[in-house]
Amino acid sequence: MEARDMHQFLFCVPQAPCRMAWHPLLLLPFLLAAASGNTAPIFNTTMTIVYVAEDLQIGEFAFQLTAYDLDGDKITYSISGADSFYFDVNAQTGEVTLKNLLDRESQARLTILVTVSDGINEEVTRRLTIIVEDRNDNAPVFRNLPYETSVLENTTVGSIIYTVFADDSDTGTAAKVSYSIQEVIPDTTKNHGLFYILPNGSVVLNSSLDYTINTFLQLKILAQDGGGLLRNETVIQSSTTYLSITVIDVPNLNPRFLNEPYSGSVPEGCPVGTTVLTVTAMDRDTGVNDKISYSFTNASVPFAINDTTGTITVSQMLDREQLLSEEVLLEVTARESNLDIYGNVAQASTLVTVLVTDVNDNKPQFYQCSLSTCDFIYTQSNFTGSIIEHSPSKVPVSNLNIVARDPDKGINGTFELYLQGASASAFTVSPTRIVGTGEVQILVQDPSAVDYEITHVMVVQLIANDTGNPTDCCSTATVTIDLIDTNDHFPEFPQSTYSLSVMENSPDGTIIATNITAYDPDSGAGGQITYQLLQEYIQQIFMVNATTGAVLVRNGSFLDREMRSMYSANLQAKDGGNMMSTTMLEITVLDENDNEPIIIGSYFIYVEEGQNVSTQIRAIDNDEEGTPNSELGFKIVPGLYSNNFTINQITGEMHSIEPLDREAVDSEEGQLVVTVEVYDHGVPQLSTMVNVTITVADVNDNMPVFLQQSYEFSIFESSEGSFVGDVMATDADRTEINSRISFQLERSTGSSNFLISSTRLGPGNYSGRLSLDPDVTVDYDTMQDKFFSLVVLAENTAADNAGKIANVSVLVNILDVNDEPPTIPSSSQKSVSVSENSTQLGLVHTVVAFDPDTNHSLVFEELSVACFKGGSNAGEVCWDWFVLLPNGSLLADSLDIDYELCDEVRLTIRVEDLYTQKGDRYSKNETLEIWITDINDNAPIFFPVSGTFVIVPEISPVDLQVATVKATDADSGLGGTIVFSIISVVLVQEDGAKRPFDNLFKVVTSADQDNYTGSIQVASNLDSSLKGQYQVTVEARDSAAPQHATQTTLNIFTVDQSYRIHLQFTTTVDEVQSNLESIRMALTSATKAGVYVSAIRSYDDSRATQVKAKSVMEAYFVYSNGTALDVNQLTLLIHSDPPVLANLMNLGLVIIGPGEVTEPSKEKEMIGVIAGLAAFLVLFILIMILALVLTIRSYKRKLSAMKALKAATTLSPAVVQGAGIPGTNKYNAERANPMLNLSLDPSHDLGFHEETSSLASINSLDENKVDSPKEDNFKAKRGSPHPTDSTEDEVLAAALNMKEPSKMAYINTAFNTTDL
Repeated sequence: MEARDMHQFLFCVPQAPCRMAWHPLLLLPFLLAAASGNTAPIFNTTMTIVYVAEDLQIGEFAFQLTAYDLDGDKITYSISGADSFYFDVNAQTGEVTLKNLLDRESQARLTILVTVSDGINEEVTRRLTIIVEDRNDNAPVFRNLPYETSVLENTTVGSIIYTVFADDSDTGTAAKVSYSIQEVIPDTTKNHGLFYILPNGSVVLNSSLDYTINTFLQLKILAQDGGGLLRNETVIQSSTTYLSITVIDVPNLNPRFLNEPYSGSVPEGCPVGTTVLTVTAMDRDTGVNDKISYSFTNASVPFAINDTTGTITVSQMLDREQLLSEEVLLEVTARESNLDIYGNVAQASTLVTVLVTDVNDNKPQFYQCSLSTCDFIYTQSNFTGSIIEHSPSKVPVSNLNIVARDPDKGINGTFELYLQGASASAFTVSPTRIVGTGEVQILVQDPSAVDYEITHVMVVQLIANDTGNPTDCCSTATVTIDLIDTNDHFPEFPQSTYSLSVMENSPDGTIIATNITAYDPDSGAGGQITYQLLQEYIQQIFMVNATTGAVLVRNGSFLDREMRSMYSANLQAKDGGNMMSTTMLEITVLDENDNEPIIIGSYFIYVEEGQNVSTQIRAIDNDEEGTPNSELGFKIVPGLYSNNFTINQITGEMHSIEPLDREAVDSEEGQLVVTVEVYDHGVPQLSTMVNVTITVADVNDNMPVFLQQSYEFSIFESSEGSFVGDVMATDADRTEINSRISFQLERSTGSSNFLISSTRLGPGNYSGRLSLDPDVTVDYDTMQDKFFSLVVLAENTAADNAGKIANVSVLVNILDVNDEPPTIPSSSQKSVSVSENSTQLGLVHTVVAFDPDTNHSLVFEELSVACFKGGSNAGEVCWDWFVLLPNGSLLADSLDIDYELCDEVRLTIRVEDLYTQKGDRYSKNETLEIWITDINDNAPIFFPVSGTFVIVPEISPVDLQVATVKATDADSGLGGTIVFSIISVVLVQEDGAKRPFDNLFKVVTSADQDNYTGSIQVASNLDSSLKGQYQVTVEARDSAAPQHATQTTLNIFTVDQSYRIHLQFTTTVDEVQSNLESIRMALTSATKAGVYVSAIRSYDDSRATQVKAKSVMEAYFVYSNGTALDVNQLTLLIHSDPPVLANLMNLGLVIIGPGEVTEPSKEKEMIGVIAGLAAFLVLFILIMILALVLTIRSYKRKLSAMKALKAATTLSPAVVQGAGIPGTNKYNAERANPMLNLSLDPSHDLGFHEETSSLASINSLDENKVDSPKEDNFKAKRGSPHPTDSTEDEVLAAALNMKEPSKMAYINTAFNTTDL
C-alpha cells in the first residue's frame, strides 16, 4: 500500500474527528524556524549522582562532568555551592579532582551545583549529589570503660560474668566487631583456659574458680573489625582493653588446724585453770574468715577448752596415780559459726596429747605381804622377826615379810632405806635403795653385836626416806628382833685386826686409837680386861693404856713414812680369869706432803709446720704413792701459746690442738715456749715448773689471699691504656720465697683487653696493677654487656711448691660517654586512636624514647602538625587539638576534636638529650599518627527522588517493583545499617479525598556498600478502577541503639482503565504476538510513551467494513510523569509520524479506539473535511502572526519560539487535551493538552521548556522511574473566547491549542511568550 493511500484505511473512534496524513505539513514552517537557532548545552542525563571513596587523596580524580552542545559550541564547566569546598574542576575537560579530604562519617552526602556554558546561551545549572563511599579507617572503640566485675568463686561454669561492647563507625564488614581474649593475668597454664568470650562480647566462665589460687584476674580483650578496604588494601583495625575480675570467696572449705600435731604436758596437782596449750584453727576461706569455736568431742576429761581462743586448761585437780594413763588423749573440734554453701557445718578435728607429769607427792609406805601377792591397800608400821646371836654377817632376820612402795614415777618413786635405833648398827637393811616397789630384808651386819648376853631383844627403826620430797619424805616401821642365846664367851676384840694410822712426824703422846677394847659377856672378874703390846721394838715407838686400850705414840722421831710406812703389833686382852685374846694392830704411817715433784729429763722439740706435736712430761714425787701427796697433776701455765696445746692432767701427755702454723709464731726463729707446771695433790700443794721449747720450721703451706672477696672498677669508654685499679693479695708464709706472689688474668671473654703487673709492697704483700690495653678501644654503645667480668689469678711462685693459685672476680664497668643521639623506637610510634567530640580528654598516649647513653635527660618536642581527612590535607583545623609534653605525654587538649573535619593527625616530633657531651643531641624527626574515631550520631538520609513513579494496576502483579528509595547513613556498623519499612499508604483521589490502605505495598531492603535501596513492590492485587495517586510513606531506620529514623513520602500515580486503548489488526493473534516487539517500538517511536500491553485476543465483527480486523491488542500509553494518552491523542501522534504510520499499517494496524468501530457516514466525512479546512485556515493565520512576533525578538527568543512552533506543528488542531493528573479526568487547564507538560528527550524536544527533558522507557514495566521535570505543576484557568487583539499570550495560546476561532479556546497559562 502506498503512503498516499494510508489515510484511507486508518479510522478513528467516533468521539474525535479523523485526522488526515497531510496534517503534519502545516508545521513545516515551525520546523524550519527551529533549525536556524542556537541551543544551550545539555548535561548528560546520568549526571544526577556520583560516588567518591572517602580515602581519596587530594589531587586525585573524583568524577567526570559530562555535557554536550547540539550546536557543537565549545563548553566550559564550573561548580559552586557549600560542598564545592572539597573539589576542583577542570573548566575545559570537566574532570573533577579532590581539593580537601572527605570523611563519610562526618558527611556522607554532598550536594554541589554544576554549571555548563557555551558562552552564547545562559548557563545551564544542575544539582549534583555526591555519595561518599565508606573505607575502613576506624578501629573498634570499647564503650562504658573501665570494665570491672566481681565473681563468686562458686559461679557455675558456663555463666556469663561480664559483657564488653565495642563498636566501629565504619560500615559493612568493617563495622562487624569480633572479640578474643589475648592474655590472662596471672599468666598461668590453668588460667589460660579459665574464660572464653562469645561473639557478642560476653565473657563466659570456662572452668571453676578457686579463691585460694586467684583472688584477682585481668583479661586482655581484643576487639577487631571484619576488615575492609583502606587505600586499596584490605585492612583490619583492632583495639584492646582490660577486664578486671575480683574473685569473691565463699564458705566452701572446712577449717584447718595449724601446727599439728598438738602435744603438751602439765604436772599433776597443778592449780585448776593452769594453761596446757592452745590449739589454733583458721578458716581456709580466707576471704570469708568465719568465726571459729572450739570444743571437746570426748567427755569426762579433767580439762576444759576456751571455745573462742582454743586454750586448753586444767578443769579439776590432777592425780597422775589415779589416772588410767598418764597420757590423756583429747579430741578437739573446731566449728565455723556459719554453715557452708552446702548447708553443712564446716568443722575439723584434731587430737591433742596431754602428758600428766609426775610430781613427787607420795612418800614410801611399808606393807606386810609378799611382793607377788601384795595389794598395797593397808600399810604396816610394826614388824617382828628373830635371829641367832652372833650370826654371821649378811644373814637375814627371819620371819619378816616387809614390802616397801612409793607410787611416784621414776626418780620421784626412788627412796632410800636405812636403820635407826640402838641396835641399828648391828644390822643393815637390804636393799638400801628401791625404785617404786621392793621387798625389804634386815641383815646382820655386826655378829658380835647380836649377843644374847647383852640383850634378849633388839629393836631397830626401819626408815624409808624419799630424798626428793623434803616436806613429807619418810615412813618409819619398828622392827623387833628376838635374839636366840649361845653358851660360853672369851674376851674378844671386836676385830681381829685394827687398821690404825698415824701421821709421820707426829709428836710423842699422840693418840692413835682412843679405845680398842675387847668384850667379855662374863661378869665380875672374868669380865675385867687389861691390855698390852707384845713386841718390844713396837713398845719403843708406841704404847697402850692397859685399862682403856688407847694406843699412843711413844717416840715420834721414828715416824718417817719415806723410811717405813707400816708397823704391825699384837694387842693382847686378858680378863681376870686369864682368858686371853689378841688382835692385830696395823699402824700405817700416814704420809705428810713434804716432797716436791721431780722433773725427769728436758724438752726441746723441732717440727715442721703443718704437723702436730706430741710429748709426755715425766716427773715423780717421793711422797706416798697412791695418795694425793704423790699424785701428780700437769697443767700448762697461761702464756702466749698456751691455748695452742693441751695436756693430760694425769699422764702429762701434751699435744698441739691443731697442726702448728709457722705463720702464727711471732719469733723470727720460729720458736715457741710452753711452760708446764707439775704439781701434787697434797696439802699444802707442792709443784715444779718445766719449759717445753718447740722450734717450727716454715713450709710453703699458704696460698695467696686477696684482701677483698671481689673488686669492682669503673672506666670511661674510649680510654685506651688507662689505669683501671689495684687488686691486693697477701701470702701468710714467713719466708720471702714462700710468700712471693705474681698476678695474671684468667683467659675469658674480654680479658685480652686488659694488662696486669705485680708489685711487692712488703713481706707477703703484693699489688696487681690492672690497666686497659693501649691498643684496645672500648665502645660502650656497641657492647652488649656494659662491663667486663674478669678473673685475676694470684700464684705463689715458690720453687718447691709452685702452682698454688687464688682467684678473685673483678668487675670492670664501662662508663658511658654521652655521644649517641636519642631515638624514638617504632613501638612508641604506633597509631593512637582518640574519639571525637571531646570524649577522651587528657592523657591518650605516652611517647617513649631510647638513648643508648646511660646518663641522659630526654625532652620531647613537637615540630609540626598535619591534619588529614580521608588521606588528604585538611588544613590547620587540628593544630590545637593535642599537646605533647616534654616528658612524652600526649594530651587531648581541645573540645573541638571533630572526626568530620579531620580523621588523622600527624605530629612531627623529635627528642633532645640535654646531657649530650658530643655528637648530635637530637633524634631523627618521627611521625606520630593520631586517628580520630567516629561516634554514632547520624540519622539515615534519603537520596532525592528525581523521578515520577507510575503504576498500571491492571498489569501490575504481586512483587512487581513500582518505585525505589535510596538512603545512606554516615555512621558505620549497625549504626549505618538501614532497614526500610512502609509506615502508611494513602490514596489521594481525584476529588482530594484520602483513603488509607494496609498491606497494599511492601518494601524490600538491599545494600550496595554504604547505600541502601528500598524496593517498593506490590503486595496485593490493585484495584484498576481507582483513580488518583498513592502517597507511600517510607521510613529508613538504622540498626544500632539509640536508633535514628527518617521518613519520606513517595507519590505513585495510578493509571485507571479509562486509558485502555484497543488497537485492531488485520493479522491473527499469533502474528501480532510474533510482531509485538516491532509494534511496540513503532508505537513508542511515535508517542515517546511507555507501551503497556494488557491483552492480545482475536476479534470477530460481523459488520461490513472496508477492512476486516482479525485481532485486537489492548494497551496503555503512559509517560514517565504519570500522564497517559487517550485515543485521540494516540491517533494524532501516529498520524503525525508518517513513517511510523506506514510501519504500523504494514504490521496490520487498521483501527484505534476504545471500543467497537463503526463505519462513518458521508455526512460525518464531510464535516471532518470542512473542520479540517477551517482548522488549516486558523492555523495558517496563527503561524503568520507568530512568525512576525518572533522576527522582532532576540535571537534567543526566536530560537525558543521556533522550537515551540516545531512542537506545535506535530499536533492536530482538533485534538482534545487529556488529563493532567494521572488516572483522573482533571486537567491542568480545562481541555488543555497534558502532553504539553511532558519532559521529553532532547532528540524529541517539543521546545516548551529549555531545561527539562525526559525519555519514555521502552520497557516501562521494568523501570518505572524517570527524572521529574523541574516545573511539573502547570496551572490552567479557563480562558475567554479567542479575542481579536494581538497580545502575545493569546496568539501563543491559539497557536498551541490550534482551535477554531468560533470555538471556546482553553489555554495553558503555564506557558507564555516570556517562557519561550
